[in-house]
Amino acid sequence: MERTLWVVGLFALFALCVWLMWRSWHKRAASQSERIGELPPVPAELGAQVLEPTTGMYLGSTLAPSWQDRIAVGDLGFRATAELTRFERGILLERDGATVIWIPQESITAVRTERGHAGKVMTEDGVLVIRWKLPTGTEIDTGFRGDDKTVYPAWARAMTGDDER
Repeated sequence: MERTLWVVGLFALFALCVWLMWRSWHKRAASQSERIGELPPVPAELGAQVLEPTTGMYLGSTLAPSWQDRIAVGDLGFRATAELTRFERGILLERDGATVIWIPQESITAVRTERGHAGKVMTEDGVLVIRWKLPTGTEIDTGFRGDDKTVYPAWARAMTGDDER
């Protein structure tokens, strides 16, 4: 009987912890929703492709300048396998099982590499981070860990217009 009470008690404690995490995530999303607003829609015409698509993992988006202040609104905070493509008019981030993210060229303020993003720590320069402004004016960082990290310098050059193709 004593063992059963311990098992039930531990299960209740575990369920309480899961519920508190879920509640916290939803409160965080509610508090961020006004700052985030609606994401820019993908335009019908993307312009010419500037860089070849690169595959990898979308690590999430954070409120700039913090690399750990993960956005909880919608599905922006969830990791997903993804493909990143650079066009003349912006960057298209197609995520498996999640909404497509369009980052307009005029919204991009920086493309750089970092050691970590959204709670994920890698080796030096292991994450490609795109800083951009949402239509609400809020600056966010979107993190991407590419399968081929040798393409990162080309992404940074494309931002500055120094593409050496």
